[in-house]
Amino acid sequence: MTGGASGIGAALALALAEAGADVAVLDVDLDAAEGVAAAVRDVGRIGVALRCDVADEEEVGVAVRQVASELGGLDIAVNNAGICINAPADAMSAQQWDQVIAINLRGVFLCAQAAGQVMLKQGRGGAILNTASMSASVVNFPQPQCSYNASKAAVVHLTKSLASEWANKGIRVNSLSPGYTATPLTRRPELAELRAEWTALTPMPRLAEVDDLTGPAVFLVSDAARFMTGHDLVVDGGYTVR
Repeated sequence: MTGGASGIGAALALALAEAGADVAVLDVDLDAAEGVAAAVRDVGRIGVALRCDVADEEEVGVAVRQVASELGGLDIAVNNAGICINAPADAMSAQQWDQVIAINLRGVFLCAQAAGQVMLKQGRGGAILNTASMSASVVNFPQPQCSYNASKAAVVHLTKSLASEWANKGIRVNSLSPGYTATPLTRRPELAELRAEWTALTPMPRLAEVDDLTGPAVFLVSDAARFMTGHDLVVDGGYTVR
């Protein structure tokens, strides 16, 4: 589980543990990741915390191999790490663009690639889940975030591409696309006006809670979805129907 130290990632990590999985929590914030790993252990599963920069190929490879070693293999990989920089396209710097793409797209590829390599070597298949966003399908309003939107659209297509390559190897690859979700980042006081606008634009007039995403995520990596691959599951309260 990358980006597992807080928000959506932390909720998904705990939900997977409650569903019976041992969980490795990977994040650049090792202290916070250890807190989530401790919560995993509290429900009776193995919980491991590792520091990992998902944009660093060497760090990703080392971390994924360590996870497989400590947990006795790798059957599920959730690539959740991501960032968003709100900057107008005409003022966005190349560095800002590169930072978002490095984490949101390069990071997802590197982590999926490393997980896929382990799963292929094991020869028993597996399930990979990439966190995309409804921003892959719509342009968010009113905040400017072209780099984020482009990165998440690419994640959805990367998911389909990997699913196509690995389907006959028993590895399923799907993506989960949340709508606006209440997390410590989106609950910041300075975003109050934006939250009100996001809520007004959502047919089910509220932001998602992280628990709204755990059931769909667990479903996608479970045997209940064993004939699903290359699918993008949008969980957005109806936002994208408009």
